[in-house]
Amino acid sequence: MASGPRGAAPGRRPTGTGAGRLLVAVYGVLALAASARGLYQVGTKLQEAPVAYVLSLVAGLVYAVATYALARDLRTLAWSAVVFEVVGVLTVGTLSLVDVGDFPDETVWSQFGAGYGYVPLVLPLVGLWWLRRTGRGASAVDARPPAAPPAVG
Repeated sequence: MASGPRGAAPGRRPTGTGAGRLLVAVYGVLALAASARGLYQVGTKLQEAPVAYVLSLVAGLVYAVATYALARDLRTLAWSAVVFEVVGVLTVGTLSLVDVGDFPDETVWSQFGAGYGYVPLVLPLVGLWWLRRTGRGASAVDARPPAAPPAVG
């Protein structure tokens, strides 16, 4: 049996193609934004809010791993990164509302990503949906109708 692009299993699409390119781009932008913010915070004022600033840096690294994994169709790594992201944004989002003492300054995931337009909350849900959608066999909606045979005569 022949496999699809980049060794993808038959009936499965690579994660970085089609609409997945937009997903990879959004992850890439968020990876740069969160990493830059985290590096600045950890490098200049770590003592003010160590938990919050280290979490910003961790978020940036998770976004970078997810970007790479989705772009290269590394499904196991992508699933791990996106699930970690969901758990992170839900946990930090909840703790930042309940225990403000550990979060005197915002992180990417504080208040479920409110400072980033809630993209950190929505993005992993879209990522999980995309991984699931591209991982299963082609559905009837995705399948192209057979081409008409050439006219004779």
